[in-house]
Amino acid sequence: MNKRDSLLIFAPAVFLGAFLLFQVQPLIGKYILPWFGGSPEVWTTCMLFFQVFLLGGYAYAHFIARYLKPRTQAIVHVVFIVAALAMLPIIPSAGWKPQGADLPTLRILLLLSACIGLPYFVLSATGPLMQNWFHRTNPAASPYRLYSLSNAGSLLALISYPFIIEPAFSRATQANIWSWSLGAFAVFAGVCAMRLWKSKSIDVPSKSRQTNLSEQPPKLGTRLLWLALPAGASVELLAVTNKICQDVAVIPFLWILPLCIYLLSFIICFHHERWYVRPVFLGLFILSIITVALVRAWNVDLSVIQQIIMYSAVLFACCMVCHGELYRLRPAPHRLTGYYLMIATGGAIGGVFVAVIAPLVFNTYLELHLGLLACCLFVLLADEKSVLRRGSRRWVWTGLIVAVGVAAIFAEGHRGDANKIAVSNTRNFFGVLTVWENDRNDPTKHRFVLQHGTTFHGLQFVAGTKRHKPTAYYGPTGGGGLALRFFQRQENRHIGVVGLGVGTIAAYGKKGDRIRFYEINPDVEHVARTRFSYLNDCQADVDVIMGDARLSMEAEPAQNFDLLILDAFSSDAVPVHLLTVEAFEIFLRHLKSDGVIAMHVSTVHLDLQSVIWKMARHLNLKTAWIQNDENEAEGIFASDWIILTRDGSFINQKVIQAAATAPRSDFDRIDLWTDEHINLFQILKR
Repeated sequence: MNKRDSLLIFAPAVFLGAFLLFQVQPLIGKYILPWFGGSPEVWTTCMLFFQVFLLGGYAYAHFIARYLKPRTQAIVHVVFIVAALAMLPIIPSAGWKPQGADLPTLRILLLLSACIGLPYFVLSATGPLMQNWFHRTNPAASPYRLYSLSNAGSLLALISYPFIIEPAFSRATQANIWSWSLGAFAVFAGVCAMRLWKSKSIDVPSKSRQTNLSEQPPKLGTRLLWLALPAGASVELLAVTNKICQDVAVIPFLWILPLCIYLLSFIICFHHERWYVRPVFLGLFILSIITVALVRAWNVDLSVIQQIIMYSAVLFACCMVCHGELYRLRPAPHRLTGYYLMIATGGAIGGVFVAVIAPLVFNTYLELHLGLLACCLFVLLADEKSVLRRGSRRWVWTGLIVAVGVAAIFAEGHRGDANKIAVSNTRNFFGVLTVWENDRNDPTKHRFVLQHGTTFHGLQFVAGTKRHKPTAYYGPTGGGGLALRFFQRQENRHIGVVGLGVGTIAAYGKKGDRIRFYEINPDVEHVARTRFSYLNDCQADVDVIMGDARLSMEAEPAQNFDLLILDAFSSDAVPVHLLTVEAFEIFLRHLKSDGVIAMHVSTVHLDLQSVIWKMARHLNLKTAWIQNDENEAEGIFASDWIILTRDGSFINQKVIQAAATAPRSDFDRIDLWTDEHINLFQILKR
């Protein structure tokens, strides 16, 4: 069989396998995101799983290609494919929802292993294994274009998901379509196995086959670069994804965009060596690093689109130089499974560093900048003419780059100036919390401020009567403050609060009241109780329920809240799983018939008001939109609130009507948000 005929056999299996491999990533991520608080780390942990199982698939492909005869390879792989089909469907059971203080990272990894582990493992092995089989049946043909085709299938899967698949189909339908497509893949892979079975060269071991005996095996330094370069690119992929999701929202599109850029660099670099022009992409890489450094140093305020463009450009330049150098160091085709195994290992190392090691070692987000430094070092080492590859100077340059990284860590942990200093930094699965001490030498202004990611989440003055006043977004003239001050019943109130912050709402608590906070991040409660005093000083009975608010309230009997305050933003990211019809139905079940929901919707990048107006009309709720201006002397932040209630008596009060603003007239253009469908593009502020 000639090369063209063989391509017609192997190309569909490679392409469809790669397509399904990457299509299942946003699908399964969307299923489990609401179960774990909507944190960016949910996707980071999913990516860790994907990278580790990709490594497992590559290791399996390398092992059977190296040590098993072709017919045995065909039998073994077909058995694995049949076993993967037996694992369908891939829809996760509700029994995997977290319970209490479960470790999120471990539970996500176990969930993914049980639901999609074997199918993902089989699909992961497809690329390198089919390329090896193609090379066996066509010794004179290069298999690297199949690698480019594989990445093209992956890229198409990612691009099609937010624009075609997600808008058109429910999650259950998506999962069923994926399952049927896996069956089609099994047919294509079976045809490839039959082609290998019938090949005339089936008795020639792959280790010696087509080997040029004069060829020297790759040096240790080259093999280590096969590991280091993809590890650096993987760190940047996850770090950039985290950064974008923290500042906007944790949604499939913002997971997919960085991953598309990452795959695009593989496609470009591995299609042909002429596409990677080292001086051009090194220049772009250096320019992108300088841009990020200047934006951070000068504290430039960028729009969401500008941020996405800047970080996407950084990621693209970084991946191009890493993967371009990786392709330059490629081995002869008969070594490709080992080469791909090292690439996958490097990717998994990067994933482990960002998802597991960084949250344990660092108390701030340092991996994006440290990853850039590491990539600089690896690219310099990959250049034979670099000073790092010649003589004793390489240790000087290596030491210099490491010193810069250490200095960056130290500087990040000791931020501030004469009037503002970071007194604590903590980091866990849910992000970075920083407590700032401001104006220590001025008793009238001395205060502590809690920052989560890029957003301030609470403030408390230290001295005098101001210590007990509600501040930040919860001032007396804001939506939340008005709801608490003018609710019809002012005694023995039962108040629910989604999002603890520093506990500011406890300042409104009176003797006889009960306040029930829902908080997913255990570090937030620790900071609220040790660095701030609202909870400790509160006269009401206060409970803090740990875990995702939606899951906690779903499992609880009706609480009969008089008021429910919703403020669960994480950095600037929007908790989309708390803004769907299904979520509001849960909230309303816990609310008295004349109860009030006060929802804080201040956000830099998104028009959430329109989402909530649409929701209110669907659920037949009365609404009032209340905007509050900043008052720096009193520690009050500007804020936007929406009041919702089934009973119009609260909203009809003169004080509420005087504070309310008329709703916008164009909210009809917004889709109704459900668990099955969320359209973030419609509400981006321009």
